[in-house]
Amino acid sequence: MQKTAVDVLISGGGVAGLAAAAAFGAAGYSVICVDPAPPVTSGDAPGADLRTTAFLQPSIPVLQAAGLWARLEPHAMPLQVMRIVDAGGVEPVARVVHDFDASDVSAQPFGWNLPNWLLRREFVARLDELPTVDFRPGVATKRLLTRDREALVWLSDGSSVTARLVVAADGRHSPVRKALGIGVKTTRYGQKALAFAVTHPDPHNNVSTEVHRSGGPFTLVPLPDHQGKPCSAVVWMETGPEVDRLKSLSREDFAQAMNERSAGLFGWLEQASALTVWPIITQQAERMIGQRTALMAEAAHVVPPIGAQGLNMSLGDLTALIDLANPETLGEPGPLDAYQRRRWPEVALRLAGVDALNRASMIEARPLRDARAATLNALYSLAPVRKGLMQLGIGMR
Repeated sequence: MQKTAVDVLISGGGVAGLAAAAAFGAAGYSVICVDPAPPVTSGDAPGADLRTTAFLQPSIPVLQAAGLWARLEPHAMPLQVMRIVDAGGVEPVARVVHDFDASDVSAQPFGWNLPNWLLRREFVARLDELPTVDFRPGVATKRLLTRDREALVWLSDGSSVTARLVVAADGRHSPVRKALGIGVKTTRYGQKALAFAVTHPDPHNNVSTEVHRSGGPFTLVPLPDHQGKPCSAVVWMETGPEVDRLKSLSREDFAQAMNERSAGLFGWLEQASALTVWPIITQQAERMIGQRTALMAEAAHVVPPIGAQGLNMSLGDLTALIDLANPETLGEPGPLDAYQRRRWPEVALRLAGVDALNRASMIEARPLRDARAATLNALYSLAPVRKGLMQLGIGMR
């Protein structure tokens, strides 16, 4: 059996795991990154992740240091304005519209949006440039044994790896987390999300728009033009049965439902990609560390797709791991304990905030929807509160 010794073994080759491999590799550590499913790196390939990710300002430095941002920036669509729309009246039309402009708190946009399949393409290309990184797609983590000085990981291809640090970036059902016996607290909302792309006649002007009515937000995030038309990524959150019903509609009936739900904000929307469905939960691991092991991304926390928090929280994990890493003490209790102290409370706070926003967006009863609209008006009218919410959402300290 082949055995390899490395500094860092990363279990999970999704967007977060690939970013971690690039960051540790660029910092000079020897890295093996494994994932049972080879990444899909084309938007029209079967199994492509058609969702998009908005990288908020605090996420950019760790991407730059990893050599990733230089690859992403030419494809990135800046998000200058976050628009919140309440369409919870009798008719599905906008009755309250408020814009949160990044220029009120920063000289830069809130963030930059990119398709997830493109992230995988560029991240894999970056790993190919790093001689210290060995990316093994199609290989899974099978077994983990941790000791004081190292962790021993057995892989599905029959090989084994000894590592000073194991980073679990292997998703919400993390095998590494389970091997460590770390429990999770999970909140289920009975929601699912439809993710797809649309074109529309009216330009988006780099405005990310959340339309609130009931069931969850209908979010349009700017993308580059598609076939000469303005284009946006859509995440449409609804109850599970409603998503199942929508997905079963004919293309014409789905278009009618989609345009009613969008409140007509960008003109007539036309579906520009296949529909994909994602379950909506909130989840947090009881702790983010084990012996010689750190949990990050969805192995540590899962959050509904509101406010672009998900992957940015994951990159917050990565930033902390890289900041606390030292060649002399990699994987030892001191830096791992510091990682737990730094990240777990902040993650818990953000999960609570997104949970509250999601519950507010799901409201069905008209009087409560009216109260939601009044609250939005009140918050927006107070400039210090408005700016504070924007800074909190971006992650500015």
